[in-house]
Amino acid sequence: MKKFIWTFGTLLLLLMALAACGGNETADSDPASYDNWDDVIAEASGQTVNWYMWGGQDNINAWVTGYVADNLKEKYDITVNLVPLVDTADAVNKVIGEKEAGRDTDGSVDLIWINGENFFTMRQGDLLYGPWSQDTPNSAAYVNWDDASVAFDLGFPVEGYESPYGKAQFVMIYDSAHVPEPPTTIDGLVEWIKANPGKFTYPAPPDFTGYAFMLQMCYHATGGHEQYLTDFDEAMFNDQWQTCWDLLNEIEPFLWREGATYPESHAAHDELFANGEVWFNMAWNPAEASAKVESGQFPETTRTFVFDTGTLANTHYLAIPYNSPNKAAAMVLADFILSPEAQLSKKDINNWGDFPAIDANLLSDEQRAEFESLPLGIATLPDAELAAKRLPELSAAWRVSAEEAWEAQVLQQ
Repeated sequence: MKKFIWTFGTLLLLLMALAACGGNETADSDPASYDNWDDVIAEASGQTVNWYMWGGQDNINAWVTGYVADNLKEKYDITVNLVPLVDTADAVNKVIGEKEAGRDTDGSVDLIWINGENFFTMRQGDLLYGPWSQDTPNSAAYVNWDDASVAFDLGFPVEGYESPYGKAQFVMIYDSAHVPEPPTTIDGLVEWIKANPGKFTYPAPPDFTGYAFMLQMCYHATGGHEQYLTDFDEAMFNDQWQTCWDLLNEIEPFLWREGATYPESHAAHDELFANGEVWFNMAWNPAEASAKVESGQFPETTRTFVFDTGTLANTHYLAIPYNSPNKAAAMVLADFILSPEAQLSKKDINNWGDFPAIDANLLSDEQRAEFESLPLGIATLPDAELAAKRLPELSAAWRVSAEEAWEAQVLQQ
């Protein structure tokens, strides 16, 4: 964990220096400049997309290597090569290394499933190809770019440099066999943790789910999120966030293994929940618990809830590095992902359960009915209940400072 935090801060400075040295040399062809989408498709034919993405969930990997890869090969003669990652920063590091080495036209990464923090880093370092994402056919037809949750990623404008992949909202997962009525307030959860020592934990930030839980606690402890929807304020952060670290330290002795250690990842936390070692879990995908009940990984008594005050929601994206040699194929893949049929397949809990990145209001009545007819799953909350309780994430600068402070103020205490 220390390595990741050090890498992010240091790489940001390095990338800003590299960007200042001059513009990127790109491959000879620029598919985004083509007047006709058919020309992009023609160039993409025969190419291989090296797709670097988090590989920690088997059903997601299977959907990519099965449904996506099969369709790209059949429809466009494009080969999809999934390169699984433990941390998206590994793909960022690879692109940085190639830029330092002058490898500007034959990079090894064609597409990245990217998060806001790494998107911010790569944009600051001028490491992404674009703008392109708003002009592909399915993006233009089905994505609502006026939606701030799509147009901004961790508060940073997308501006055509990444394409929406899906939407997410943080949910709490629990085993109703052990917790018939879960606490739906932060104060109630704190009381439950203290009354049931050893049966709760959360992944160590910078794991995405661990960070989200930490941020929920900090919103509560510091008086709400509205005050932080601005540029990073170091004085405010140092002054107000100590109450959050105090709260997290307060519950630490009552956590799994008395807080002496934390699950290193969301996957590790899943194992603890599946084995009954802890009775609560958490996820960014509201349908993940249902999918894992269906697959037999989680007990049938698994359910989910959101806090009364709401939970974090965001959009996740795909981005193309500046030095990808297969930009056309990467664009075609990203466009295919935004087709109603692909988004429908992705939303099916038997495949993944990921929420659509496209806007239902832009679909036909028949298409909308297909989405509405998909079973939610036994543990998935209704869309309307989730939509009423969405909270924004903070900008990348707030996030980095919060992760560093959690390590210093909680983990190392």
